[in-house]
Amino acid sequence: MNRRDVSRREMLIRGSAGLTALALLQTSWWTHAFPSRPSEEVVPWLDQPPENPSGGVVENLPRWEDLTSWITPNKSFFRVAHYNKPIIDATAWNLEITGSVKKPVTLTLPAIKALPRQEVVFTLECSGNHGFPWFTSGIGTAKWAGTPLAPLLKQAAVRDQASEVVFWGSDEGVEEVRQIRMPQHFARSMSLTDAMDSNVLLCYEMNGVSLSPSHGFPVRLIAPGWYGIANVKWLKRIEVRQARFMNRFMARDYVTIREEQHNGQTVFAETSVGRALIKSLPARVTRKDGQYQIVGAAWGAPIARVEVKVDDGPWREATIDRSHQAEFAWKIWSVKWENATPGEHKITSRAIDARGNVQPAMDDPRIATKRTYWESNGQVTRRIQLT
Repeated sequence: MNRRDVSRREMLIRGSAGLTALALLQTSWWTHAFPSRPSEEVVPWLDQPPENPSGGVVENLPRWEDLTSWITPNKSFFRVAHYNKPIIDATAWNLEITGSVKKPVTLTLPAIKALPRQEVVFTLECSGNHGFPWFTSGIGTAKWAGTPLAPLLKQAAVRDQASEVVFWGSDEGVEEVRQIRMPQHFARSMSLTDAMDSNVLLCYEMNGVSLSPSHGFPVRLIAPGWYGIANVKWLKRIEVRQARFMNRFMARDYVTIREEQHNGQTVFAETSVGRALIKSLPARVTRKDGQYQIVGAAWGAPIARVEVKVDDGPWREATIDRSHQAEFAWKIWSVKWENATPGEHKITSRAIDARGNVQPAMDDPRIATKRTYWESNGQVTRRIQLT
């Protein structure tokens, strides 16, 4: 058998395995849909978001009414890219772990895939989601697969003075600071302690298939529990440092500014976007035989309960689907809307986490004193018309 025959045989075997995996994936995951009733009708929201004006920075925003499964299909998953969208030749690509380490490591894609495999179901939300009227569905849930980062940092023998880990992407652009123009690669950092979390992955697979170019092929970072900005795509270098890393995406952009009161004076505090905050929203309303049901999602923390109100009525506890025990994935909830009347209505939800923290209302100081659109986790109200 010649080399071409071997390569062709391997391709067929891998292709068959991939199709089998995808079929199993669809059978076991996509059958777990949002709560629904046979032949029900989806009632569209009145407040549909306006056209996306981001010019390609944000793409592929689905309508909430169209999301029907616990796992978001890859084709429906939102995308964000601040610089170019690199197309990478996997055969020429490698990943460096360097900086304040005693034993630098260089890994090819086959080498990474040969390491112990780990999977995590994680709801990834852009920290700008709901920061703009048009940006209301920058979120999705996927089953990510890769290898844990922590053992590789241990292998590199991080030096005692190290405190920060920087993740560099292959995407690049030009930044200007104080009239200095400089080419820059996308980069985000986190503390060494956070980077050593056992759930942080060098990810090469999304929902049972290899990452697509738009989602970070060949390898991206997956940091469960963090906003999307921390989950760096198109990884090329991991650099361990002894001092805090500050660039556009750590110190100038993706910074939340809040007013604070100190001794009767108003001061402004700036914090870098980090871990995701508790949040929920009504996703869809359905009608069958004159009976209505409200379905939504909650995420960002271990969810204890979700409450829903219609117009200015009382808060009512929703039923949470707890058949999925994934720690970092959203919870789908539903509530029967009894005695619904014709006309326009407002529907609001709020999530309460296991520690008793309540998703803030829009007039809560945590939201009202915020002066930037990042980390917008205020209660979401949708408008609907019943006939």
